[in-house]
Amino acid sequence: MNWTILVLAGLFETGWAIGLKFTHGFTRLWPTVWTILAMVVSLWLLGIAVKSLPVGTAYTVWVGVGAIGTVILGIMLFGEPANIGRLISIGLIVAGIIGLKVAS
Repeated sequence: MNWTILVLAGLFETGWAIGLKFTHGFTRLWPTVWTILAMVVSLWLLGIAVKSLPVGTAYTVWVGVGAIGTVILGIMLFGEPANIGRLISIGLIVAGIIGLKVAS
């Protein structure tokens, strides 16, 4: 269950990372509110997950899920490049997350 919570925390991290773009430097009210809410939820869920998971593993997976989601949404929403180097790098992050799960 804590792995599910951890992945959900990473998805909320993706939400606030992408939300930062929409806040326009925290000058737009509702995008700022949703971004801050996503930050709080993400950290709260991470805090729950580290109760029973090793903190190094949990933090690394949290950041990895957030990074993967942010790159994918950056490609989809903002037209960021989807070149082979970026895609291989995403694959390596996924492999690292799987490796941490298997090793736990």
